[in-house]
Amino acid sequence: MQSVLPYAQVILSIVLIAAILLQQRGSSLGGAFGSDNFSGTFNKRRGGEMFLFKVAIVSGILFVLTTLLSLILAQG
Repeated sequence: MQSVLPYAQVILSIVLIAAILLQQRGSSLGGAFGSDNFSGTFNKRRGGEMFLFKVAIVSGILFVLTTLLSLILAQG
């Protein structure tokens, strides 16, 4: 089991990075300088964007769980 966990963590980290980087960014540069961007940036996630959002959440949770599992197995 301990020999599989590092490979699982590498795969999950790659999936997590890809899912985060492929998501569209809804904010513009004007918000950094104090302008009101709240009305122009609200949108509802649908289709592929919702799928990437859920993949990012699930892969993040699985990555944390595999990390905790590897820490527990390393101590015992």
